[in-house]
Amino acid sequence: MHFPVSGVEVFPLVPPLAAFIISFFASMGGISGAFFLLPFQMSVLGYTQPSVSSTNQFFNVVAIPSGVYRYIKEKRMVWPLTAVVAAGTLPGVFIGAIVRVVWLPDPRYFKLFAAAVLLYIGGRLFCELLKTGYASKVASKPHDEPRGIVNAASGQDFAVEVKEFSRKNILYIFQGETHRAPTMGIFMMSFIVGIVGGAYGIGGGAIIAPFLVSCYRLPVHTISGATLMGTFLTSVAGVAFYVFMAPLFPGKSVAPDWVLGLFFGLGGMAGMYLGARCQKFVPARAIKWMLGLIILGVACKYVLEFFGQKTVPI
Repeated sequence: MHFPVSGVEVFPLVPPLAAFIISFFASMGGISGAFFLLPFQMSVLGYTQPSVSSTNQFFNVVAIPSGVYRYIKEKRMVWPLTAVVAAGTLPGVFIGAIVRVVWLPDPRYFKLFAAAVLLYIGGRLFCELLKTGYASKVASKPHDEPRGIVNAASGQDFAVEVKEFSRKNILYIFQGETHRAPTMGIFMMSFIVGIVGGAYGIGGGAIIAPFLVSCYRLPVHTISGATLMGTFLTSVAGVAFYVFMAPLFPGKSVAPDWVLGLFFGLGGMAGMYLGARCQKFVPARAIKWMLGLIILGVACKYVLEFFGQKTVPI
């Protein structure tokens, strides 16, 4: 099948199948999987035009709602956390777009900085995993290994109960434990991630999710819905920006390849729904290891691109 906008020619089942596999695992950690889909489009399909970034974001717009719906249905969406992440991310996207165009035409130095930040977050996460490794063998903690697996299909043991939402704190109960996070701290972190996402198209969930887990020690089973929602809003704004900018650059392919993005999105939609549904059966420790490996992969990729001769748009 030929996609005329991107120039990609591929068997029609390949894009949805690739997106399904990536999204199934990534959505368990609150990540859409778009980061992994971008190199697949560029290296495997040969789609290297600027519009590959907007097509990637359109994939998020199509695919993410199914995963978010599943978290809502199982009452695992922490709405105050979702609201704060969205409120910080959305305005940051537009600022990031302006920063990218006006002040930071070369993303190489940003990527080195981003790699350092991700290595710090990943380091904290790995230290926590190694520190609790022995302890988890002796006595399993509620936030490390899900309890009530027998009743997991009902989703009741994983339901979240919000107790406080103020300018100071977000407080909720999950599996009998109370978890607290600073409202303004999460807002500022989301705002910065929004700027980064707007400037370079980086999936916000890849930074927000491990940050919430490693720095604020929130259970990974409760933050995935919020981070996916933040990524969804960032992507909607990103796609709108690219569409708006496309007429200003008539000689370049800027707007998304809608058909190819839809093919990816349909596969991602199914993968995210099943990933969100299966997440409660997967121990939090395994999901944290997955997040840590993703962070390490992203950081190494940025370092290699910084020292490489050719800059790859992200």
